Amino acid sequence: MALINKILNIFLPIVTFSLLVVFMPISILFSLFGFIRNSKESDKVSGKVVIITGSSSGIGEHLAYEYARRGAYLTLVARREDRLRLVANRCRRLGSPDVAVVRGDVSVIEDCKRFIEETISRFGRLDHLVNNAGIAEAKFFEDYLQISDVLPIMNTNFWGPVYTTHFAIPHLKKTKGKIVAVASPAGWSGVPRMSIYAASKAAMINFYETLRIELGPEIGVTIVFPGLVENENTNPDLLAEKQDWSQVVAIESATECAKAVVNGICRGKTFLAEPSWVRVLFWLSILCPELLISKPKRN
Repeated sequence: MALINKILNIFLPIVTFSLLVVFMPISILFSLFGFIRNSKESDKVSGKVVIITGSSSGIGEHLAYEYARRGAYLTLVARREDRLRLVANRCRRLGSPDVAVVRGDVSVIEDCKRFIEETISRFGRLDHLVNNAGIAEAKFFEDYLQISDVLPIMNTNFWGPVYTTHFAIPHLKKTKGKIVAVASPAGWSGVPRMSIYAASKAAMINFYETLRIELGPEIGVTIVFPGLVENENTNPDLLAEKQDWSQVVAIESATECAKAVVNGICRGKTFLAEPSWVRVLFWLSILCPELLISKPKRN
């Protein structure tokens, strides 16, 4: 066994590199043709039924507006019902034929089952499930006094999408629908003070990559990697007051992000980084991880 491993250690990298050199240009060519084809054959969401979790603010709110502009039926899910109703009213004005508002917490299994069932009861079908709900906390791991304090992050960011997807799959198979997972570049590489958040997003990414293989062509899976997007915590005026100019420069409006995401979903993209420069972080994390490592300073 030791001899086999030694042989593989020597020859497998050489063979792999040789195959990449030969087949990479062909793969790029096929990807280009696929991009052109998908651009011309973009799915229409008018009349389709879409569930969006975490839709009371941020990316989720603006995804709701973008789907509404395109004529989709919507189920909006979040914990803040009063805020959801304001979003729902605007969605109706933008063009959604009907909008259901469901107060729910994705970390609660019963809530996930309930809003899937209410969607089917009201609309009779499900076409897109957008798992957007998520929470974050900036904190050094060793500063958690009670380790149980990390559970809400994992329960919302990872188990919430798992629960919701479990209940949605039978209905999505009937419509050959799509699952959308709003992940994060933090799932690719470590982010200081965000260890649990990064771990939850890494788990989410790997779960949906595996699920894509298991579900095959029956259900499409799109994993979204948004950069710094405007929300309640990243408002440019607020960041300017804190003199955090680096984030102000890199921030993208939630409206632009949502439009790009829905376009990507309709074109059948499996991975979607928005803005597109975010994908550079992925390659850096693989090829030059040292560039992304810096010792954080404590306050």
